[in-house]
Amino acid sequence: MGLDLGTKTIGLALSDVSLFVASPLETIKRTKFTADAERLLALATQYEVVALVVGLPLNMDGTEGPRCQSTRAFVRNLEKLTELPVVFQDERMSTQAVTRTLLEADTSRARRAELVDKMAAAHILQGALDRLRNL
Repeated sequence: MGLDLGTKTIGLALSDVSLFVASPLETIKRTKFTADAERLLALATQYEVVALVVGLPLNMDGTEGPRCQSTRAFVRNLEKLTELPVVFQDERMSTQAVTRTLLEADTSRARRAELVDKMAAAHILQGALDRLRNL
């Protein structure tokens, strides 16, 4: 399962069983950590997820800023609630790439807002799947 952690939402994506293609799943509106984690882990159980791929929002120069610290803190807390392995995937430019794709498809602003987080999660997960295949 791919995760795009934002300040207001969490985009989720799943891969197919062959670990070849990532697809958008859902966007969770963030409230409190406990509620967010419960929904996330319920979906992970429902879809028999075997690992979590979390987008790490590195700065363009590769350094970690406050958003990375927040993401790492979320993962530390989540790891206390699950035995699923968690890996980080560089997510630089994922939201921009997805937004560009949606603009090229002439998607309305409202529809883009609805889709961008879960599509960014799919972009993050796809990057991890591609990297896994090239090992």
